[in-house]
Amino acid sequence: MSAPRLLVDAGNTRVKWVLVTENRWSDEGAADYADLSALAQKAPASVKCAIASVAGSARNTQLSRLLSDWDITPVWLKSEAQFLDLKNLYSTPSQLGVDRWMSMIAARRRHSGDTLVVSLGTAMTIDALSAEGEFLGGMIIPGYRLMERCLQEGTAQVGSDNGSWQAFPKNTADAVQSGIVAAMCGAIQMQYSRLAEKCRCIPLILLTGGDAEMLMPYLDLPVEQVPYLVLEGIDQVTRENWAG
Repeated sequence: MSAPRLLVDAGNTRVKWVLVTENRWSDEGAADYADLSALAQKAPASVKCAIASVAGSARNTQLSRLLSDWDITPVWLKSEAQFLDLKNLYSTPSQLGVDRWMSMIAARRRHSGDTLVVSLGTAMTIDALSAEGEFLGGMIIPGYRLMERCLQEGTAQVGSDNGSWQAFPKNTADAVQSGIVAAMCGAIQMQYSRLAEKCRCIPLILLTGGDAEMLMPYLDLPVEQVPYLVLEGIDQVTRENWAG
């Protein structure tokens, strides 16, 4: 019987986790850093823990102390040059965000063809995977709320009113909402077209992250929404590395 595994995806603003027992997921959860009390409470004493974190050192220390209170010593995952048949072609592989690497590992397991992995969180990342198992490169773009905040703080007359999508907005709130959605979709469309041209095929888009559900209706492309892509990648890595 294998030891249970506590898998943690530590993002910039929120933490997601899942407990895996006998390779079955249970007790999924998510919380802000202000209240992580639920993270370790259900973990059994013999649990093994792995964390993929893009948070800063202060929040990593917060996680370590919380888990230490429950006698849990986590393994901090890092990006590598290769995992199984997936090759990381980043100029310095270790500098690739570990959340992006975990997402690509999960994407490769889900789909063996050419794939665009799009994560919509604090930042938006758009990463291209070839059918040959190579990470071709990717982009980092401000996410929805960062774009919105930039407009609100950097311009005098853009307020904080909530708008809605309109093809031809006729008020400022709608113009902000529609412009941000158009910018995000446009970046995805551009990279999708580039990948399609490069591979001479119809790639699949895997969409994940907190704003995926919001953006998905505006993408007229082959797309699947995967809520826990980073955790799926952590699951695969720990299954492989902790086997036996």
